[in-house]
Amino acid sequence: MIDIMKLRGECEDPYHLLNSNDGTELFLREWKATKLSKTAFVILHGITAHSGPYGMIGKPLAKMGYSTYGLDLRGHGLSKGPRGDYAGKELLIDDLRSTLDFIKSKHENIVLIGHSLGVITSVIAANEFAEHISGLILLSAAREVREGAYAKRALTTTLKILIWSIIKPSKPVIHYHREGILGIGDPHFNFYYTLRFLKVLSLKNFMFPEIMPYPVFVGVGEIDELFSEEGSRKLFDEVPAKNKEFAVLPGAKHAYFEDNSFDPLFNWVDTTFEK
Repeated sequence: MIDIMKLRGECEDPYHLLNSNDGTELFLREWKATKLSKTAFVILHGITAHSGPYGMIGKPLAKMGYSTYGLDLRGHGLSKGPRGDYAGKELLIDDLRSTLDFIKSKHENIVLIGHSLGVITSVIAANEFAEHISGLILLSAAREVREGAYAKRALTTTLKILIWSIIKPSKPVIHYHREGILGIGDPHFNFYYTLRFLKVLSLKNFMFPEIMPYPVFVGVGEIDELFSEEGSRKLFDEVPAKNKEFAVLPGAKHAYFEDNSFDPLFNWVDTTFEK
């Protein structure tokens, strides 16, 4: 059991605490620009992660003059709620609504940045709250994972997961692990999930809106271990937007980025959105 209050006290970034519809307290990190910008960016993190590591995107955007925020999903990072669990899609939608309503009260435009699992979260938000969205940035994603990226799960493990999903669906029994994963030993990270969490944030809920009348950027790491450039380009081709751009991020893996990896993204942002 992690001590969220203690960890919040150690947080060096400014933050906001929001309440979702069911009263769950959500942690929203902020990387402040010199003044509130017309366009705000909202970062939605990948599986196991939280908003903290995304300072590698948030801080440069803030220096460029864009107010930038990072949401910790419930049960992740410094947000409250059962670790690694979403009882249903409506809870996720409520969390996103609380977040976007708060940011919309301060900024005219909202651009979502989804990384890995956050790509699915971003697309769900784009479907549910189209009126709030002025741009979408999708990083490290495709519909198909590279062959051999994950170890094959033993039959006994699969049976255990299925049994627990019936007996106690709120118990996080699915251990998320892959070679080279970051955050092991850090209490901010979460590595265990319920089956229903993974169903809420599954590819079945990854359907683009029919029309995306705003700019969209799709980027994949040059040496991403999970998704190939070809796979990400196929995803890019699905995007129903006239104004869209694809980029390979130099020197980047799936969740590891060099100092210049986001240069294509920042250059695109600087020529696309108002401050």
